[in-house]
Amino acid sequence: MSVDGETVDPGWEVDPDDEWGVAVIATVGRQLKLRREAVGMRAADFGEAVGYGEDMVYKIEGGKRIPRLDYLDKADEVLGAGGLIAAMKEDVRKVRYPKRVRELAKLEAQAVEIGVYESNSVHGLLQIAEHARALFEAAQPPYSQDDVERMVVARLARQSVFERDPAPSIHFVLEEAVVRRPVGGTMVWRQQLERLLEVGRLRNVTLQIMPTNSDAHPGLDGKIELLKFPDGTAVGRSDGAFNGRPITDPKQLRILELRYGTIRAQALPPRESLAFIEQLLGET
Repeated sequence: MSVDGETVDPGWEVDPDDEWGVAVIATVGRQLKLRREAVGMRAADFGEAVGYGEDMVYKIEGGKRIPRLDYLDKADEVLGAGGLIAAMKEDVRKVRYPKRVRELAKLEAQAVEIGVYESNSVHGLLQIAEHARALFEAAQPPYSQDDVERMVVARLARQSVFERDPAPSIHFVLEEAVVRRPVGGTMVWRQQLERLLEVGRLRNVTLQIMPTNSDAHPGLDGKIELLKFPDGTAVGRSDGAFNGRPITDPKQLRILELRYGTIRAQALPPRESLAFIEQLLGET
C-alpha cells in the first residue's frame, strides 16, 4: 500500500464535523451521479469500468466516502466528462486531510518562522512515513487502518513546507530520548535518523538535540510551538502553559519565546547535534 498521497485507500469516510469537507464530498458525489445517469450507465457497470464495487460507487455518490484521486480520473474518462470531474481533484485532495491538520498545514504554509521543541516524539514535520505509521498504530484505543493511512498521508503532506520558496526559517529542538527510541524497529529507526540529518543540513533549518544529562529547562512540561507570519503576528502553543491552547496575545507569546529561547541556549549547538545523530546512526 502506497502513502504517496495518490494511492492510499479506495475511499475514506467523511468527518461529519468537517462542514466544508462534507459539502465538498456531497457536491462531488452528486456530480458523479448526475454524469453517470446522463450517459445511462448503471452503478454496477460504472463500478466495473473504474475498478470499484457497486457498493463503493453508491457510497461515493451519496457523499459518504471520499474518493481516491485516480477514481476521479477514471470516472472522467469513462463518463466522457472532458476534464470537469478530474478538475475536482484539488478540493478532494484537501478534504482527505483531517480538518485540524488542514488548519495546521495552512498556518505552517504561511509562517516565515517556525520554532518547535519536542519532548516525546520526533516532530511531525520530521517524520518519515513508517515512523508516523508506527506512532499512529500504537495509539489506544486503536485507530482503524483507514484512519491510520489517512493521518500518515496528511502528516507527510505538511512537509511541503520544506519546499517553499522563499523558504521559512525553521528551528527544531528534540530531546535526546526522542532520537534514541527505535520507533518501528531498527530499520525504520535508521531511516528516521537519516531523515533528521537530511533536514538538519538544509540551509533554512536548525536542528538541535537536548542532552538527557542537561539541567532542568522550561520545556520539561511538554511541547512548545511558535509560528511567526509576514505581517508580524504570531501564534504559539505549549503543553505547559495557558492550558495548552493556541495563543496570539503578545504578552503570552513573549513568555513562550523566552522559554523557547532558553531551551535552545541549553541544547547542543546545531553542528554538535548533527554529529550526535551521526554517531547514534553509526551505533545502530
